[in-house]
Amino acid sequence: MANQYPIPVVVNGAGGKMGREVVKAVASASDMTLLGAIERNPEYIGKDAGEVAGCGALEIPITNEFEPMLAMAAQERTPGVLVDFTHPKTVYDSVRSAIAYGVRPVVGTTGMSPEQLQDLGDFADKASVGCLIIPNFSIGMVLLQQAAISASRYFDHVEIIELHHNQKADAPSGTAIQTAQMLAEMGKPFNPPSVNEEEKLAGARGSVAGEGIRIHSIRLPGLIAHQEVIFGAPGQVYTLRHDTSDRSCYMPGVLLSIRKVLQLQSLVYGLEKIL
Repeated sequence: MANQYPIPVVVNGAGGKMGREVVKAVASASDMTLLGAIERNPEYIGKDAGEVAGCGALEIPITNEFEPMLAMAAQERTPGVLVDFTHPKTVYDSVRSAIAYGVRPVVGTTGMSPEQLQDLGDFADKASVGCLIIPNFSIGMVLLQQAAISASRYFDHVEIIELHHNQKADAPSGTAIQTAQMLAEMGKPFNPPSVNEEEKLAGARGSVAGEGIRIHSIRLPGLIAHQEVIFGAPGQVYTLRHDTSDRSCYMPGVLLSIRKVLQLQSLVYGLEKIL
């Protein structure tokens, strides 16, 4: 039976660029209600979340009271969901606190360590609380990754280039790391050396992920989020590229994740796992 009550959603990082898009998307979704908006930047405290997001007044003031907001979400008839687009240095503690309150996290912030992800997974399992960690909410990126997996069967050389705005705190991006991990899971080594390489400047050849896959990160104003996966073989180059021109492209994935996380009792990593 479909739940008769709307899903209560708390947006953490509501004053940020992605947070504002989430506020608009949740406010427009008929099966959701914006319960709260959290932001650490004092510039936004006390302002109406809808007005900050540009969708009109919602009568939801932005607050920096994180745990009281989780406590409120935990008391709702329908389990509350925390959508987190904050900073890599704070997201682990925020997600762990949400799980402790029984509030389901949907996380778009990247940069957590494998150890932190494992700990959150164990904690979510023990609490039987669903949690989604999504490096990239774009359906197009999922399709790119699937195409890259198919291509990797036929190419032995591949490198990844990811390009983001210069306000992104972590590098490489979580999406690029996830793409490299997916390729590494194919069980074959990539980029067998043909010469004894020497870097004249440290990092010139990028970072090395599993199975010899290299990732190159670019940070420039004017960019949003872009990724290329480039395969090479004698006489040919095969390039897969995904470009983001507006952050609204992530919102279908965010709304899907809010709905799906209520059905989970453990941590799931990656949008492709719930499509």
